[in-house]
Amino acid sequence: MDINILTVFILAIFIGFEVITKVPPTLHTPLMSGSNAISGISIVGAIIASQVTGEIGTWLGLIAVIFATINVVGGFMVTDRMLKMFKRR
Repeated sequence: MDINILTVFILAIFIGFEVITKVPPTLHTPLMSGSNAISGISIVGAIIASQVTGEIGTWLGLIAVIFATINVVGGFMVTDRMLKMFKRR
């Protein structure tokens, strides 16, 4: 494995952890819901990855599409639940 790729990966872990821990709890749910909706782009990447020649690439692409779809749907469900908390009865 290339040392540059490993370095970027480790730095991304530390920076991501620092950014997430600095978000106040009142903003955490809306920000995470929005980022899950934006991650719908990963569905496009997963579809492209499933076009890789070979049976293993196709199966891995299918698994990636399933997980990305679960992530996006979950983000919208969290957003909907959060918005229902602000409706008056």
